[in-house]
Amino acid sequence: DGLCVVGIAEIIKEAYPDPSIPDERWVAVDIKPLKALPEPVSLKEMKEQPGLADMGLIRQGRLSVVGMTKKEYELILKLGGLKPNQL
Repeated sequence: DGLCVVGIAEIIKEAYPDPSIPDERWVAVDIKPLKALPEPVSLKEMKEQPGLADMGLIRQGRLSVVGMTKKEYELILKLGGLKPNQL
């Protein structure tokens, strides 16, 4: 219920102060949706994958946009029902 990867997006505007909260530690980014995954990949499922153990989304709570390695990206695509060449 909201704790899953549902698609691929491109960041179109980098981090800026989040206008919805008066705390300068919070930032927002603007994204452009590119492709939905056929199957959502839950946080629970990602935490069970040894290949994702070092990913920021797993190590740090409260993240919704994270960078990742090519291997992490490809594993999430696979879990979500896509092959890297299907983009």
